[in-house]
Amino acid sequence: MRYRSKLAEVVPFSMMVMMEGCTIGLTILAKTAMSGGMSPFVFVVYTNALATSLLFPFSFLYHRERVEKPFFTFRLLVRIFFLGLMGIALSQNLAFLGLSFTSPIVVCEMGLLIPAFSFILSSVLRITKLDCRSSSFHFKVIGTLISFTGAIVVEHFKGPYIRRASSSVLQLQHKRQLFIFYSTSNHWLLGSVLLAASSLCVSIWNMIQVRTVGEYPQVMKIASFYSLAGTIQSTIFCLIVERDVNAWKLKLNMELLLIFATALFSGIIRSYVHISCTRLKGSLYVLMFQPFRIVWASIFGIGFFVNSLHYGSVIGAAISGVGYYTIVWGQIREDDKCKDLYVESIKCTDEKTLSLLQEDTLV
Repeated sequence: MRYRSKLAEVVPFSMMVMMEGCTIGLTILAKTAMSGGMSPFVFVVYTNALATSLLFPFSFLYHRERVEKPFFTFRLLVRIFFLGLMGIALSQNLAFLGLSFTSPIVVCEMGLLIPAFSFILSSVLRITKLDCRSSSFHFKVIGTLISFTGAIVVEHFKGPYIRRASSSVLQLQHKRQLFIFYSTSNHWLLGSVLLAASSLCVSIWNMIQVRTVGEYPQVMKIASFYSLAGTIQSTIFCLIVERDVNAWKLKLNMELLLIFATALFSGIIRSYVHISCTRLKGSLYVLMFQPFRIVWASIFGIGFFVNSLHYGSVIGAAISGVGYYTIVWGQIREDDKCKDLYVESIKCTDEKTLSLLQEDTLV
C-alpha cells in the first residue's frame, strides 16, 4: 500500500515535470527554426492542421460514451469559434511572433502572467464575488503586482549574457525579417508586449473553456473542434500577412520533424497527461508546474541550445514565478474556504435553508 501511494505521487509529478521540459525544448527548437527563416504564421498553421487531424480520431476514441444532450447547437458553435480565435489564432500567432523577437525564457515569463490576467478579468467582469477583507484576495492582489513587476524587469532589463548565442545564429537573426520595418534583433520590448497579449488571450480562452466544459463535459471533442476552427482562422490570417509563397514550402529536414513533433505533443500527449493529472490530483495541480519551465529554459539555454540567455530574463522570470505561486496560493485558500462553508452549511441548515443557499449560488 505504501509503495502504491508513493507511486501515485511520483508518477504524476514526474510526468508533469517532463511535460514542461518537452514544452520548453520544442519552444527553443521553434525559436532556432524561426531564426533560420521559418515563418511563425506558417508554423502555426501547419502544426495546428496536423494536430487537428490527429486529435479528431483520438477524441472520438477517448469519448465513446453516448451523450443525450445535442452537441451541435448554435450556442456551442459560437463558443467553439471564440475558443479557436482566442486559444489558437490569436494567442499562438502572437506567441510565436513574440518568440521570434525575444527568447524562450521570455515566453515562460509572460506565460506566468495568465493567473494575474485571469484575476483582473474576473474582477472587472464580476465573474467571481470579491471579498476585499479575505486573505485570499490579498494574496491574489500581491501576486498580481509581483507578476507584473517581473514582466517589467524582463522587458526593460536584459543584463549581461549568461550565455551568448553562436555567431551563425546571430547572423541568421540579423538577416531574418518578418516585416519590412521590423528586425528581430532590435525589438525585444515589442516581442514582450506581444507575448503578454498572448497570455491575455489565453486567460480569456480559459474563461470561455471552463464554462463550455461545464455544459459539454466531452473535453477532447471540444478541443478537436475548436482546434479545427483555430486552424481555419490562422490559415486566413496567414494568407493575408505572409505573402511569400516560398514560406509555405516544406522540405524533408528538421523543420518538418519539428512541426510533426509539436503537433503530436501539443495536440494529444500534453492534453491527455493534463486531463489525467487533473482527474487524479485536482484542478490546481497542473498549474503548479508551469514555473518549472523557467528551470528548464535556464538549463537548456546554458547547457545545450544556442539561443542567448540574459541575467535580466532569469531574474524577471524568477520574480514572476513568485507572483504566480502567490496567486495560486490565494486561489487554494479561496477554494478551501468555499469547501468549509459548503460543509458547514450542510451540517447547520435544514432542507429549506439549503435550497435558498443553492439559489444564491446560482445568482
